[in-house]
Amino acid sequence: MDGVGRRERELSYSVGQVAGFAGVTVRTLHHYDDIGLLTPSERSRAGHRRYSDADLDRLQRVLFYRELGFPLDEVAALLDDPDADPRARLRRQHELLTARIEKLRKMAAAVEQAMEARRMGIDLTPEERFEVFGDNDPEQYAEETEDRWGGTEAYAESQRRAARRTKEDWQRLQAETADWSERYAALMAAGEPPAGEAAMAMAEEHRRHISAWFYDCPHAMHRCLGEMYVADERFKAFYDAIRPGLAEHLKDAITANADRRAG
Repeated sequence: MDGVGRRERELSYSVGQVAGFAGVTVRTLHHYDDIGLLTPSERSRAGHRRYSDADLDRLQRVLFYRELGFPLDEVAALLDDPDADPRARLRRQHELLTARIEKLRKMAAAVEQAMEARRMGIDLTPEERFEVFGDNDPEQYAEETEDRWGGTEAYAESQRRAARRTKEDWQRLQAETADWSERYAALMAAGEPPAGEAAMAMAEEHRRHISAWFYDCPHAMHRCLGEMYVADERFKAFYDAIRPGLAEHLKDAITANADRRAG
């Protein structure tokens, strides 16, 4: 082999080699050449593209901007601007990379949260979910619940218990909730006052239901929940759908029950 051939092999690379280095297709490199974005510095005697180290450096910058979502015409303008300061360009690349890293970090955190939620959450098949819950999606407010109480022990305990439940457990929970709701609506229909014995007994049953199925709920915490059932429109709508005014009635019954237990 003559000296020219050795020099060509040592200082330039074929389109296939560059594609392998960069993790792109040969077709992509051909396209970059066709539009003038990355024209190889050399051609072999047979007319094949040969890329120099400077070409590889330009390709690296092309791929950097492409990774950040820049269209090809903007990439070309960025690379070919004669007034561009190399140091300013590097600073800009650093800023873009930092922003990209932060975005990816948040995406990774979201995926980790989703994985943990799936591990700790309701592990039912789609068929079982519809069988147990019907149209009432138990994860409907999962994100807001985590935002409010995600760092509390009560939330963690609720998630741990949920992870251990079987389909039969969920069905029993739903049945108990429906039975309590029906009896509380009947209590209101009968005109029982919130501070009456019957209403306070059902408020206590409500508290024990939470402690049994979700997390330990002392009377002070139950009092706070009662306030939330009225203050939060969605909780209020949930209870008032059982019977109009139930959220306010239950809140007062919870307060009266907590007061007498504290006395």
